[in-house]
Amino acid sequence: MATIDAYLTEMKACGASELHMVARFPPFLRLSGKLVLMEDQPALTAQSNMEILSEIFSPEQQEFVENNQDFRMTYVLEGIGRFRCDILFKPGGICGYFRLIPDKIPTIDDLELPPILKTIAEHQHGLILVTGPAGSGKSTTLAAMINHINETRPARIITIEDPLEFIHPNKLCLFSQREIGTHAKNFEEALLAASQENPDIIMVGEMQDQETISLAFTCTELDIMVLGTLNANTAADAIDKIISAYPQNQQGQVRSMLAESLKAVIAQQLLKTQDGKGCCVANEILINSITLASIIREGEISLIDSLIQTSEGEGMQSMDQHLIKLIQDGKITKNNAYIKATDKELFL
Repeated sequence: MATIDAYLTEMKACGASELHMVARFPPFLRLSGKLVLMEDQPALTAQSNMEILSEIFSPEQQEFVENNQDFRMTYVLEGIGRFRCDILFKPGGICGYFRLIPDKIPTIDDLELPPILKTIAEHQHGLILVTGPAGSGKSTTLAAMINHINETRPARIITIEDPLEFIHPNKLCLFSQREIGTHAKNFEEALLAASQENPDIIMVGEMQDQETISLAFTCTELDIMVLGTLNANTAADAIDKIISAYPQNQQGQVRSMLAESLKAVIAQQLLKTQDGKGCCVANEILINSITLASIIREGEISLIDSLIQTSEGEGMQSMDQHLIKLIQDGKITKNNAYIKATDKELFL
């Protein structure tokens, strides 16, 4: 048994969501949103951290780590669960972060996401983006949308992830799930291969570079629906980030392609609940329309926030609008909403 297995077993037994392994401290668990030391464990050192984590590395991963590079993986502990593991290098040595992947794929209703996400997931083609900062639950939201498709219509779905998190059973859909580093070298090559397999839907874990974004556009032109994530705080930021990934002389064409293919952008943030025992999601939702397509083509990205605020009847909502609703529903505190708000004066 690997040493880490004892930590992960205790993590699962006490209901913690995360395990953090950092040199100079005993392991930390995240319980009810708070980091708590495992006081019965000795303080880790850079050397002991490397030894403990190395026990679960493949030879290829060990070589990767020895070159002092960060990476992500999925670790499966039989009888306990599946864990997303992020290996990072910081001053003082290697550190590890493990997050428990729920056994059950959450539904849109389970996550209390806006019901409009079900309608968005029912598109047959085009581009759907889920955005937010790291750790905001983008993968979980995407999994819930994919699950909705799996339960409501037949489709051939290929997921490309780093690492592979939720395992989708074949219900109405037929799945092929691929992990970067295990089944493919990178997102670009995996997406190119997926586009040639006649799928109905491709889910791309990250769309961060011009090559991957260009292939996503190509897939939408083939009537494939593409769902992807971006590290962007707002819907407008996500659109600007896609356009800015290209040289200036190509951005006009990119704006036209994006105006044509985009179906929706779902931006999200995680906030602590009012009781401090968990987290809930706040969403900004942007849905494509004739007006939005024109805004994108003309490069008037600064107008998007105003469009969202005045289009609630079309299923859109701004982040601030959702934060206000979460306060009214007793889900979050006004202070936590203020921290995440765009227009902070609304929450004074």
